[in-house]
Amino acid sequence: MAARLLAHEVADLCLGKPPLRSLSLSSTVGEVLASLKSCEDYCISIWDCDHFKNVENQDCLCVGKICMVDIICFLCKQENLASPSLALKSPLTALLPKDSSLVRHVQPSTSLIEAIDLILQGAQNLVVPIESRFSGSSRRKLLQKSSPTKSCTLHNGREFCWLTQEDIIRYFLSSIGFFSPLPTLSIEALGIISTEYLSIGYHSPASSAIEAISRSLVDQTSVAIVDDDGLLIGEISPFTLACCGETVAAAITTLSAGELMAYIDCGGPPEDIVRVVKARLKERNLEGMLEEFEIDPSDISSNSSLSDEELPSPTMSFSSSRSGRYNKSSSYSARMVRRAEAIVCYPGSSLVAVMVQAIAHRVNYVWVIEDDCSVVGIVTFANMLEVFRDQLESIM
Repeated sequence: MAARLLAHEVADLCLGKPPLRSLSLSSTVGEVLASLKSCEDYCISIWDCDHFKNVENQDCLCVGKICMVDIICFLCKQENLASPSLALKSPLTALLPKDSSLVRHVQPSTSLIEAIDLILQGAQNLVVPIESRFSGSSRRKLLQKSSPTKSCTLHNGREFCWLTQEDIIRYFLSSIGFFSPLPTLSIEALGIISTEYLSIGYHSPASSAIEAISRSLVDQTSVAIVDDDGLLIGEISPFTLACCGETVAAAITTLSAGELMAYIDCGGPPEDIVRVVKARLKERNLEGMLEEFEIDPSDISSNSSLSDEELPSPTMSFSSSRSGRYNKSSSYSARMVRRAEAIVCYPGSSLVAVMVQAIAHRVNYVWVIEDDCSVVGIVTFANMLEVFRDQLESIM
């Protein structure tokens, strides 16, 4: 079993994965936005080549990835608030993080251990070439059918896919018996609870969390929303924001963190909170943002309405507990009803339980709290990978 685990290459974990959708580095922010809205991908890869000029004679390299949250945070910048339409004409280089090591190219023959090491060194995504399904003539036909957003999946005649932290954690979960008794140990006993995490006060302006949101996107974590007593109320998750679209930039600009929770909950933003956003945009003379991000009434849930005098309070953000705080006996799955609610575990939770919980909710982290809902810290896939890496090294 140990030999089989150590013998695996990244190609084995990429079987069946779809090819990357991509854009050229010469694209604009608006083109990235259009591409993201036209597909179901969470993010889109950015390449330093133009596939529609000298296609046969240029090297292609993935230089980064961009998701909706990058665009949202960009539109929330002070210099872009007055004219989002002008901001969307900016080159996409304005969205790319300075750290180019977040995306790394690897060969299909790269070992699983080497892949884990790259991720622990800070790589978010590994770019792995996959066997091309297209002949030369088929490839040319595909390129001729280019979309208005200049999207493409072929680079130097090959297709590529992402390998992520989640992919490796899923693989380890499928072989979890090999690591016994490690999976049954508590995350506290394993020492993988990080006490360094991002947070914002419930009543603080959501705009004050923009830098934290950008940081959480890079770290693949989230921003905790806490009340005046330091208890966990919810979170501002990059994954949730990415599902909301660019219009949430107007909400972040005008609402408090607590109000933003209600805005991004499942079912669409409450109609009265939408009115508050519009009114505050007018008060701040941000007519450009108001016009650019006019919210379609059909996207608003008629069943979730709040009055201007009764904007959400900390006790209104939980559907699983009358007290407005997490109930230790409540079902984790029930919390998916409201997407702004954080996924939590406890110091005594086992490693395998936390792994299953994170994968089930498609997040790379789980908040760790005490019985009174005070935040202990956060446990991430990166923390877990360190444990598995040490275990594998001991048998090498």
